[in-house]
Amino acid sequence: MKLVVIGAHLERVDIEPVAEALPVGDLWLSGMPVADDQPLGDRALLLRVAQTRASLLDRGTFIAIRYGFTAHASSDAMTKCAAHLDRWRRTLQECRGMVEMTLKVAATSPQARPDRHNFDSGAAYFRALHDATRAASIDPLFREAVEMNLTPLAVKHRWSNRDNASLEFALLVRAESVAAVNDAGAALKRDFAFVPFLLSGPWPLEVFADDHE
Repeated sequence: MKLVVIGAHLERVDIEPVAEALPVGDLWLSGMPVADDQPLGDRALLLRVAQTRASLLDRGTFIAIRYGFTAHASSDAMTKCAAHLDRWRRTLQECRGMVEMTLKVAATSPQARPDRHNFDSGAAYFRALHDATRAASIDPLFREAVEMNLTPLAVKHRWSNRDNASLEFALLVRAESVAAVNDAGAALKRDFAFVPFLLSGPWPLEVFADDHE
């Protein structure tokens, strides 16, 4: 039996009985027990993990762990997590009661994805892919409206070019501000019906999990 690890938490009470709790130093990992031979790509398992993650977020702030991280015992988890514990602790202490929300916007001029066969080296291909991603842009009036309406609701915010066809606006917000963020998103939908975007969340800490080095 192994645990599919879901998140890092400050308190054990934020995990049980929704998920299994595994101690790592003075922090706790939440996890879902599965058989050793359980394929991690199984759709039913993915849905169970997603549902458990949502239930855990209802109980308190936690840092999302990339899917696919498994552990058999605390010693196993400690070996894999030791280098991250200090940062995780600082993040969890400073971001108590906070969640992330994301707004993904379709680019107005999506860039063509470069063809790997047109490059002599992997490095040249990845540079071209990076350039195509960074060149994607959105309607400037919509971007201004996003910053005007959503930024005041956030503790932190960040634009990022995720791919060659969209941009993402991530917000770190207090849990009690989620409804206000959703209201602001509805207003943007009304005022910019021609702009394809998706506002989603709340999510556990991920984009902002590395801000407390």
